[in-house]
Amino acid sequence: MAFSAKTEYGLVALIDLAAVFGSGELLQTAEICRRHGIPERYLEQMLTALRKAGLLRSIRGPRGGFELAIDPAQISVAAVEACLEGEGRSERKGNPDSAEFQVLSVLTRKVDQARESVLAAMSLADLLEQRDSLRQPQPMFYI
Repeated sequence: MAFSAKTEYGLVALIDLAAVFGSGELLQTAEICRRHGIPERYLEQMLTALRKAGLLRSIRGPRGGFELAIDPAQISVAAVEACLEGEGRSERKGNPDSAEFQVLSVLTRKVDQARESVLAAMSLADLLEQRDSLRQPQPMFYI
């Protein structure tokens, strides 16, 4: 299961904020949106949710913006996804007591547990490190 647009945009913004963590630099929503082509009104909603969850701090004013409230190594991807998505599963119709639905329910729980385990082990600092390694110029070998 891929990330929703909401979670993906939120993680992209948080990676940018993780890159300046500890420097005292604030990032404005417009700057993040311009850099990544994210709709600004949409990102503002996500950053507000992340601020309310205690992951971000916001500073008002013309030189204001956002910063991470805690170290990026302490923020798991699972925590970000839970904050932005909540428990938004849609209810299915059908007979949940049938053997077929029960088998699928067990499979879904296993997949969800494995996914949660991977996302809980991955922090913003890990994502930032991976991003930075992708930005490194690849050596050119000439023959």
